[in-house]
Amino acid sequence: MKIDQVESFGHSVIQHGPFNDRVYLMKLDNDDLPEIITHIHELAGMRGYSKIFAKVPASARVHFEQNSYRTEAVIPNFYNGREAGYFMARYYHVDRMLDSDLDRVQAVLAACGKEIWQQRQEIDRNLEYRLATSHDCIEMSELYRQIFKSYPFPIDDPEYLRRTMDENVIYGGIWKDKKLLALSSAEVDKKSMNAEMTDFATHPDCRSRGLAGVLLQKLEKLMEEAGIKTCYTIARATSFGMNITFARNNYVFAGTLINNTQISGSLESMNVWHKRI
Repeated sequence: MKIDQVESFGHSVIQHGPFNDRVYLMKLDNDDLPEIITHIHELAGMRGYSKIFAKVPASARVHFEQNSYRTEAVIPNFYNGREAGYFMARYYHVDRMLDSDLDRVQAVLAACGKEIWQQRQEIDRNLEYRLATSHDCIEMSELYRQIFKSYPFPIDDPEYLRRTMDENVIYGGIWKDKKLLALSSAEVDKKSMNAEMTDFATHPDCRSRGLAGVLLQKLEKLMEEAGIKTCYTIARATSFGMNITFARNNYVFAGTLINNTQISGSLESMNVWHKRI
């Protein structure tokens, strides 16, 4: 998979490139304000990107609003269980602001509104849940490659998976007879005490069996034991299955990121969901 590059600006972290056609301010250090806003604006202009996506604390929001950013999603208590997190966007092309799948996005949210909280799920006795290790990375990458034509990060690369395991990502999987059926991860930010529940993939032969829900609940319990305060996800806005999985597990809808992410071959809008644990 092609990917965009990740780099630092001061103590902040930025991803940018033509694959997602955007600049993504992944982590903001307030000491880098306001210079970082000028930097990412100039970067977008120089490279011709059509969007800047910024994830910032409430205390920094005004700086971005003064520079033509709009809020697309808000997670209360995102940072350290106290300060809200704002998902903000600045667009450079009108077409990027318009979601051609708006009707389906609204239908997905309507379906989620009908869901009720789901009791803890268990898997069949012939299946095994466990945390993945470095020995599983080749099989993990093969499943991701089968499920996603494209993805914002190189999860089809075993070495990337091993590196993230050594850093801040925990992977949980479900196996049958040593064959990997489903997989997900929790990207842990210990400093901010939040975790992104992400990278869900289920083998096509095993869909509609609730495996994603099992994975979510298992990793969520692990996050609670680790002292994480907020779990969240950025899910494909047109996916009934993934959005309903989070709605069923008592996650709260926070907003939609318009045409935000290159996934499975095209730019897609993404829904943000969150849960205080």
